[in-house]
Amino acid sequence: SRLLLQIPNHVAIKIALELKKLLVDNSLLDVSQSDLEANLFKLMEKRGYGEDYINRYKMMTRFHHQRVPLVILVCGTACTGKSTIATQLAQRLNLPNVLQTDMVYELLRTSTDAPLTSVPVWARDFNSPEELITEFCRECRVVRKGLAGDLKKAMKDGKPIIIEGIHLDPSIYLMDEENADDNSRIEKKVESGNSSISAEKKTEQQSENGQPENIVSVLKEDIIQSQDCLPESRTSEGLSGADSHEITSSDSEEKILKAEGNGQKDLDQQKNNSAKKDKPAAEPIVVPIVLRMSDFDHKALLEEWIATRAIRDNCLPQDHRKLINNLKLIQDYLCSFEAQGLTVVDISANSFPQTLDWLHGYLLQCIERGLLAACSEGPKQ
Repeated sequence: SRLLLQIPNHVAIKIALELKKLLVDNSLLDVSQSDLEANLFKLMEKRGYGEDYINRYKMMTRFHHQRVPLVILVCGTACTGKSTIATQLAQRLNLPNVLQTDMVYELLRTSTDAPLTSVPVWARDFNSPEELITEFCRECRVVRKGLAGDLKKAMKDGKPIIIEGIHLDPSIYLMDEENADDNSRIEKKVESGNSSISAEKKTEQQSENGQPENIVSVLKEDIIQSQDCLPESRTSEGLSGADSHEITSSDSEEKILKAEGNGQKDLDQQKNNSAKKDKPAAEPIVVPIVLRMSDFDHKALLEEWIATRAIRDNCLPQDHRKLINNLKLIQDYLCSFEAQGLTVVDISANSFPQTLDWLHGYLLQCIERGLLAACSEGPKQ
């Protein structure tokens, strides 16, 4: 909780110990969640962590209870700090799942017939920058398909997930996914609309043809017909026979009423079940982040990284300047989404802790906006 609320570690430990002492001293061994939180909030305010931190705690509690899917994309080329940032954010936000596109790429390349090569895209020869970006986007789509199972499970279970790696094209996760979701919803609406229209037409045809609408009316008609077909000699018998006939008819009416009541209950239950099935899942919160480093620092890190890989991988060409240029082209492509509102974060070794704190707060803001949007859409639906 202290990481979620951005409370320093030593302060969070003191608050936890004070809360424990308070509960033990007052013999509050069996305390409700609301009472526990009330005592916690008092201790937080005493330490100077007041309304803003308490609201953040409530917001994150609501986020976990509502199981809103959260997908964080940490994009960027090599040596921009993607793995470090993703791991640190996962620890701070208590997110268990961090997926790496590099591992997915290798699994797809070695275990399937996916059109992927052992030579990375930035180490190949291309006739133009456009050809490089086109191939990079194609590989990103292949990796996206490899992540489909994990993403689908995260959406279904309402679990947060962080994906980091070079093979992340933000446009695929933002544009294509929104279009796919919209199309699937439209198809579902059309199918449900057609089924309801066909059901109405069927009912109208049955009523026009004189056919009963449900099994209750069938039972009622059968009982009425059986009563009308009783012989006259039966009705002209003594009082005992008439009384017994009235009793049987009254019993029949009671059975009809019970059958109608049970039938209505079944219909209501079916409607409730169908409403639960048709209830749409919570809209996922997708937060793409592109990490960027200054050209001078990035080039120095890339040269060291490429030299290490060149010793390990014989497939890399000797012209390191060409490799760095290809990586820069990919980085420029990813950063071009900043004009469309994508968050691009500048990474520096000198200000890394501050950058991590800013990202932490930014993600909390995104979660809060997503929860507000989910709550506003809930009553409409």
